[in-house]
Amino acid sequence: MSTELLVFALIIVLAVVLIAGGLFLSRRGGRPTPPGEPPPPAPRLRAPEAPPRPTGPVVEAPLEVELEAPELEAPERVRPRLRDRLGKTRAAFSGALTRRGKIDPETWDELEEALLLADVGMPTTQRILEDVKARAAEEKASDSEQVLELLKAELALLLEPGDRSLRVNPGELNVWMFVGVNGVGKTTTIAKLAQREVDEGHSVVLAAADTFRAAAADQLGLWAERAGAGLVRGQDGADPGSVVFDAMSAATNRGADLVLVDTAGRLHTKVNLMEELKKLRRIVDRTPGALKEVLLVVDATTGQNGLAQARQFAEAVDVTGVVLTKLDGTAKGGIVLAIQAEIGLPVKVVGIGEGADDLVVFDPAEFVDALFD
Repeated sequence: MSTELLVFALIIVLAVVLIAGGLFLSRRGGRPTPPGEPPPPAPRLRAPEAPPRPTGPVVEAPLEVELEAPELEAPERVRPRLRDRLGKTRAAFSGALTRRGKIDPETWDELEEALLLADVGMPTTQRILEDVKARAAEEKASDSEQVLELLKAELALLLEPGDRSLRVNPGELNVWMFVGVNGVGKTTTIAKLAQREVDEGHSVVLAAADTFRAAAADQLGLWAERAGAGLVRGQDGADPGSVVFDAMSAATNRGADLVLVDTAGRLHTKVNLMEELKKLRRIVDRTPGALKEVLLVVDATTGQNGLAQARQFAEAVDVTGVVLTKLDGTAKGGIVLAIQAEIGLPVKVVGIGEGADDLVVFDPAEFVDALFD
């Protein structure tokens, strides 16, 4: 073989080797390392991508171990303060008490003005001042501050007599009748008291004996549903006596222990309407001992007119106590003193707001404190 052919064969072999090596390197994704250079770093492996996080609510699997839930106490009802709701009466009463220092005739004039502005009324005002003067002379009071303390003590003493509880005897049927003129808040008062009595564990039936005002029974029905009480109503214009009788029968059959009777509002000067009220009482009295309360509902904003109402209703149906509504919206809160002093009826419950908890048991000591700054 000649020299030229040998060189040509070597060139072809070398070319084949170079081409094969290139193909090998390209398939491995690398390149030959030139002499003197460090080898390339090993390729870094990418971690697999995490699955996308859910965008909706996460639901955790329940634990295998059952955990006891902490016992949560029901929020305690905060009784509204009478003093906070008697701003208008207190302003009228204490606003007239400006004199300080030694007692003089003007001191007594000022006390009289304060009592009259609070709508205590002239007869009760004169009685109070006479008693305060007598005690001031007995204790030798010399300045107006001492007289104010004597006045405060006299008002508390005046309001002390009387049973202010609302009677419910366990194990027997109890009936409360509510009477009063139109627009004083009888139905709302019944609803609030029904809610309170149900909360205290009593089974309550409401008797919609106001059959002359169609909206009265509807309103009472809504309140009964909210309070969880039963309701007995008749047709519009039906005999109220039959509604009372049916309500007492229903309460006996259901084992209920309290019936609240809503009567139609009536003017205390209308003889025929007052006679009808007497008839309702006689129906209740057919069950001896069932009638526990006859509550006269009076709007405090009427002032001395409420005193006339109390007198007429007390004579007709033997009222056991007074519910005084809207006491927070009037400067005539002194009517409480007049009702107690002149008629002998205790104010048992007062309304001092629109909320269900704003119908509270009347506290004489708290009331007197609320009158003074």
